[in-house]
Amino acid sequence: VQLVESGGGLVQPGGSLRLSCAASGFTFSSSPMSWYRQAPGKGRELVATISNTGGSTNYADSMKGRFTISRDNAKNTVYLQMNSLKPEDTARYYCYALWRGLNYRGPGTQVTVSS
Repeated sequence: VQLVESGGGLVQPGGSLRLSCAASGFTFSSSPMSWYRQAPGKGRELVATISNTGGSTNYADSMKGRFTISRDNAKNTVYLQMNSLKPEDTARYYCYALWRGLNYRGPGTQVTVSS
């Protein structure tokens, strides 16, 4: 299983970013996917999850209405559209795959929200 996140960077408050996670090594269309984040000195925080078909999504309360998780099973890719970014969204964002009872994680992509 390999997961590679991309799309992070430095953005001003109120700005937007779109993260991508390219997956390989497993049957992507059978795997629920998630985005988590971890800020320095803080624990891991769930951002959003999406079912294997994309028909069901869930978000942490602080992300509802600002973030959108989606997936393209033809491209083996999951996305996280982040709008109205705040400084407190600064963190390293990780893509997770649930496959055969195990969770797999990518190396992450850094998102920094600062003026």
